[in-house]
Amino acid sequence: MIKLISFKNCPFVQRVMGALIMKNIPFEIEYIELSNKPQWFLDIAPNGQVPVLITEDKTVLFESDAIVEYLDDKYAPIEQLSAEQKALERAWSYQASKHYMPQCGTMGSKDQQTFETRLANLAKAFAKAENKLGGSAFFKGDYISNVDIAWLPLLHRAAVIHSCSGFDMLAGFPKVQKWQAALIESGLTDKTVPTDFVQTFSNFYLKNTYLASLMDGTEAVASSNGYASSSCCG
Repeated sequence: MIKLISFKNCPFVQRVMGALIMKNIPFEIEYIELSNKPQWFLDIAPNGQVPVLITEDKTVLFESDAIVEYLDDKYAPIEQLSAEQKALERAWSYQASKHYMPQCGTMGSKDQQTFETRLANLAKAFAKAENKLGGSAFFKGDYISNVDIAWLPLLHRAAVIHSCSGFDMLAGFPKVQKWQAALIESGLTDKTVPTDFVQTFSNFYLKNTYLASLMDGTEAVASSNGYASSSCCG
């Protein structure tokens, strides 16, 4: 069986899990501690980052873009696409994945000025999606595609921030908000993160950050390992 090596808050891993789940590929997952990476993991991961996927023939794959493309090549694709359509799909997926870390940096901002500066840059990605989206529930129609899976981590994290702090990172982008709601309603968000995701996520992004200052202080945040740096996944 395929094995996925992860750490609980990694958006890149969530994307890979989304692909595995949508393709109905059986897999097992093992979580490691970001602050204490085991030696066996460092021995097999060329860049020391998650996700790492160990295939059924024990080949170790790394880098989320490469892993997702492998899953498309190895298993039945979600939809049949021409070479041009596949290239466009990958380009729009890349528009999402290259903004995972900028979103993490925005959410982790310690003061309002830094937060607003970073958010303005992040908003450019949402603006591109807003201009591309039509009237359907998902990016390409009424079904979840690889593009939706790629954008899932960005939209899911924005939803958690909105729910916990009241701040909507998608304000001003009604089509993206509708898209976000459809993805969450589909149930895919909950299937692609651990059961304690909101707690571990909040423990890092909603403590000692600008977003934390927007909260009323009544939310209980569990102690756990959080998402720490750009060196953790890719």
